[in-house]
Amino acid sequence: MFAKYRLALMMVALVAILALVACASPAAPAPEPQIIEKEVIVEKEVPVEVVQEKVVEVPVTEIVEVEKEVVVEKEVPVEVEKQVVVEKEVERIVEVEVEVMAPEGPKETIIFGDLNWSSALLQNRIAQYLVEKGYGYPTDVKFGATLPLFQGLKRGDTHVTMEIWLPNQDEAWNEARAEGAVLSVGKSLGSDWQSAFVIPAYLQEQYPELDSVEDLTDQQFKDLFKTAETGDKARLVSCVIGWACEVVNAAQVEGYGLGDHVEVVNPGDGAALNADLQGAYDKGEPWLGYQWGTNDPALKLDLVRLTEPAYSDECWFTTKACAYEDAEILIAVNPDLPGNAPDVVEMLRNWDFNIDIYKAAVRWQDQNPEADVKATALWWLNSFPNIWGEWVTDDAKASVQAALSAGETADGWPEE
Repeated sequence: MFAKYRLALMMVALVAILALVACASPAAPAPEPQIIEKEVIVEKEVPVEVVQEKVVEVPVTEIVEVEKEVVVEKEVPVEVEKQVVVEKEVERIVEVEVEVMAPEGPKETIIFGDLNWSSALLQNRIAQYLVEKGYGYPTDVKFGATLPLFQGLKRGDTHVTMEIWLPNQDEAWNEARAEGAVLSVGKSLGSDWQSAFVIPAYLQEQYPELDSVEDLTDQQFKDLFKTAETGDKARLVSCVIGWACEVVNAAQVEGYGLGDHVEVVNPGDGAALNADLQGAYDKGEPWLGYQWGTNDPALKLDLVRLTEPAYSDECWFTTKACAYEDAEILIAVNPDLPGNAPDVVEMLRNWDFNIDIYKAAVRWQDQNPEADVKATALWWLNSFPNIWGEWVTDDAKASVQAALSAGETADGWPEE
């Protein structure tokens, strides 16, 4: 009987020992922290308005009859003249190095702001392919114009915007940066020119004296550009509705005193703007309007910018009666993205899709007019692995090349 109890006690002890061994098994290693922001110090001159007061004494004429010596104290009126002086104050932006843990579990969908012009659409399709095939994140897009999509980036409705154009978006961008609502992770395209006062080169050959914005007040040039819809005013095809340059160009027209001389027409999208120019160019007709250096017509057609007063901070932050400063084009992300996808953010930091690289894609597409933006993205990825391969990890590059060899497309690409 005691032997039976002794055997039961031994069995209980054995079970307890096995449980302790199981609990002591080594845990899975914790994920390594990843650095998602490198220290960057940017010094930028920001114009600020300073009100200076100048006291001006106003002479007073007064007749006083003096019978005896009297001391009279009298207040002398003065005028205070206020003068606004634009000075420069240095804004210092510091991004410190931050470590976060790589997220565990299913990878979240990364949503790109699908801006409605060619270079932004192509960059999105290339980036989506690399993100999906190289890093395993689902992607999606939200299509729209500059200002609504920027608000969406701040709210987290989208996670990546491949083209933030400065100075067009200076005010909104600086405010969002100060609030911590957006992060800049690199440059896109580099620097680029833009102007609301572009004409075909053949037109200036016919009218060599037409070379500046001031000439648009001349009746002969108003007659050159006027249409039945614009009456006695020159037709100016300006920026697309909803783009930041729509507001800038309108301010320039007023700043130059052209409000009574030009009729501004704002197209509904970039395709309409380009079609308007291309249609006039093919017929050799007069055309006046907005273009920028990386837009398709500017890369393919012979265009001339009318001269404008040179850019200055004082002008730009007041009347805007001066030329655009060459644009700086940035890649921006929502602040949540580095924590959710640090590897993708690192890829975007390495991104270098400059204007010369983009020109090659535009020329290929011009020779293959049946190709849409997705076909162009696939052609570019297949043709230039030496370029995009520098942006991604070795493992990601191998996965992308395997997907290209298999003829795969990105799941998140929208229907054209």
